[in-house]
Amino acid sequence: MSAPVLLVIAHGSRDPRHAATVHALVRRVRSLRPDVRVETGFLDFNVPSVQGVLESLETEGVRDVVALPLLLTRAFHAKADIPAVLADAPPRLRIRQAEVLGPSPLLLSALERRLYEAGLTPADKSSTGVVLASAGSSDPEAIAVIAEIAREWRHTGWCAVRPAFASASLPRTEDAVRELRELGCARVAVAPYVLAPGFLPDRIARGAAGADVLADVLGPSPEVARVLLERYGAARVPVLAAVGA
Repeated sequence: MSAPVLLVIAHGSRDPRHAATVHALVRRVRSLRPDVRVETGFLDFNVPSVQGVLESLETEGVRDVVALPLLLTRAFHAKADIPAVLADAPPRLRIRQAEVLGPSPLLLSALERRLYEAGLTPADKSSTGVVLASAGSSDPEAIAVIAEIAREWRHTGWCAVRPAFASASLPRTEDAVRELRELGCARVAVAPYVLAPGFLPDRIARGAAGADVLADVLGPSPEVARVLLERYGAARVPVLAAVGA
């Protein structure tokens, strides 16, 4: 029996860098699991749409799909938008929605990879304060998750770690940078906890003007690709169990 199709569901953006980064990440996932068919669908702004991909898969005779939200926190898109789109899928498709990507120790590894690529070294950790800069959300659960990630990351040896948000919540990146300066950290780094470039990541970058180091977005890092496959693996088991029932 063939493995369920992995449908990566991205938000979409008017910024062409967003889709380019999503496609690069999907290519990395395919390279890690050439035995799994991986498709990409967008909720808005970009094509193909999620609905269009699902209809094409049904036409081809595909029956089992794992829909994976390309999201770092479980907020509105994961709780409402994506389930609504999947509810309108062709009825012959058996679809299971995978969990969002975060939190995961692999994502912390990806954040550190980006900071080291931006010029830091492991020896800098104890004297460096880090701003964990996320897109932001009005969902209290998502905000609490970001705050908990910052607390956990601090215990790995950084001088301090502070969460910040580009929208909906406070503090902003520039405020967190200022707080870490006042705390006495020798240097301040900003680590964008976002997957792809776009409007809000650009706002994070502007807020990082007073920092010493600005890391790149997570993008198609190998750790992110591995998280996708972990979520796929966890979600496909009930799908296969249902098929064999």
